[in-house]
Amino acid sequence: MKKVVILLNMGGVDELSQVKIFLTNMFNDPYILGIKNRYLRAFVAWIITMMRLKPATQNYIKLGGKSALGDITRSLINKLNTKFGSDSLVFDYAMNYTPPFAIDTLSKYKDADEIVLFPLYPHHSATTITSSLEGANKAIKQLGIGAKVRVVEHFYSNIEFNNIISNHISKCLGDDDASKIDLIFSAHSLPQKIIDNGDLYERHLKGHLEILKDILSKDGMKFKSLTLAYQSRLGPVKWLEPNLSEVLPNLTSKRAMIYPISFCIDNSETDFELAIEYKHIADENKFEYYKVVKAPNDSDEFADFIANNI
Repeated sequence: MKKVVILLNMGGVDELSQVKIFLTNMFNDPYILGIKNRYLRAFVAWIITMMRLKPATQNYIKLGGKSALGDITRSLINKLNTKFGSDSLVFDYAMNYTPPFAIDTLSKYKDADEIVLFPLYPHHSATTITSSLEGANKAIKQLGIGAKVRVVEHFYSNIEFNNIISNHISKCLGDDDASKIDLIFSAHSLPQKIIDNGDLYERHLKGHLEILKDILSKDGMKFKSLTLAYQSRLGPVKWLEPNLSEVLPNLTSKRAMIYPISFCIDNSETDFELAIEYKHIADENKFEYYKVVKAPNDSDEFADFIANNI
């Protein structure tokens, strides 16, 4: 009996030549733009990609030419296989917008008896979980894999996962006084239209915030305030609010800690947007304190969480 666990994520640029691939695939995803006609969608995706290519490339150059997501994911996979792997249990990963794609990864496991698809997204959204699962299931069908397929769905309410978040926040806080610090949970934004069409993302985020408020309080961290805000909006359409760029400057404490609530692994949105761009906004507004908490990443406790939930 061979079980294969595939971690699914959006993908991260491993070299500058992949920036165009990432942008093209992301904006050509029907769940992202919501354009059903594939020809029109491809055309619009091309326009957006050409507009975003140069600034996105410059951002990656500032990060050393790549996103951390790939390296951290590979480290996590190595840790999982070292701690829990065997002849009958293998961990691997596939990305939605950059290599290795689902078809590449799954082609190695045609002999599997069971495949567990584990999207690394705490909250459900068609733009993330549905899109990733659709790509993986399409690859399984295309490869003629007859294995039993099981899915690990959203896990924002999982106590083990939330204890990891609390621990990471506590480590980042150190000996600092939480009561003088505003904690902002920053999530990747989505167009309001997607939410209005029934997407669960915003509802799950708000539910997650309430869970974390309770856990942090029980763990003795009484922050001045806990707020949910959104980042990474793009274009003239209405997006989820409030935006982090509006929340941050209005904090009277001038002391902020940011936790990337919608990500399990750090990437350009955490390492560039939060740690560089929003740090610049904090500096412009004369903040005395600004910290970004690391995502669960390849920590032992996150590896344990994955192994415990397959």
